[in-house]
Amino acid sequence: MATDLLEKLLHEVSLGKISIKDAKKALEGVDLEKEDFQRAVDHGVFTQAEPGTVVKASISPSGGSALVSLLFIWGVFWVIYWTGTMAYGLMNGWDQQQLSYHLFLALSTIIIMGIVYQKWVLPDLIVVKHERNKFTPEHSKRKHEKDWHEYKV
Repeated sequence: MATDLLEKLLHEVSLGKISIKDAKKALEGVDLEKEDFQRAVDHGVFTQAEPGTVVKASISPSGGSALVSLLFIWGVFWVIYWTGTMAYGLMNGWDQQQLSYHLFLALSTIIIMGIVYQKWVLPDLIVVKHERNKFTPEHSKRKHEKDWHEYKV
């Protein structure tokens, strides 16, 4: 019974359906054998990923929160306002200082929205890459023998 529950939880954690915290809470009070516990700890944590694997890390579902949505609505409103007043000023002959102020505020608002989007909406993507041994042809070693140092541990 405990093994079935453990395998199901591990599978759902690996798919991202259940958080690690919820899985730990579900396993409280369950008696596990040492091998099952060790397998649970080692699964996905210490297992080395294959090269080229894309790992998605979504820390929290804050991208759909009301505060982020409100900030984007606020940002769109102010970008439209500042670009609209800048367009109005262009047509009515405002001086460059006033026009640059409106352009600055519109671009600053867009930058703030971009920072919030990158920080709290986009998931983190990690491409796993491993270091490979370097191939050095033998003729290159003989050619530059004085540049090679052999270190002993």
